[in-house]
Amino acid sequence: MRRILLLVTHAIALAIGFALGVYFLPILTAPKGPDRAVLEAEAQGATYTAAFTRDLKGSDFLHWGEGTVSVSPKQIVHMGKLAPGPDYKLYLVPEFVEDEASFEAVKVRSVQVSDVKTFDGLILEVPEGVDIEAYDTVLIWCEAFGEFITAAKYR
Repeated sequence: MRRILLLVTHAIALAIGFALGVYFLPILTAPKGPDRAVLEAEAQGATYTAAFTRDLKGSDFLHWGEGTVSVSPKQIVHMGKLAPGPDYKLYLVPEFVEDEASFEAVKVRSVQVSDVKTFDGLILEVPEGVDIEAYDTVLIWCEAFGEFITAAKYR
């Protein structure tokens, strides 16, 4: 009985350690975000602006974003903060969604723009051939866990 108890407690400790590693590794290895002055300069020529807010249906204390998003045909600039996590992707979405189920319903009609590697501001290039006018929402999604992080309607 004592060996089974030891095995179970060690397995639980291993699972907790793994989960904490998955959460904290992106934080520890994330590059520093662009300087505020660089973000402001890059956002100057934006066609659209929108705001990430924490009060969306699918956001919670571990999955959120805040700040300004600037969208132009060439790039997307975010000035603000994202809750850190693994495997974040930025998508352009054809309609505003604010939770996992809503995004899953339109994901096939959305386009993945880029990986998100920083959590305190970012500048991402819009891939060649992607028309920002065909979409109206910027969304951050955790691909590894299928978690909605945040979204903002830009037009």
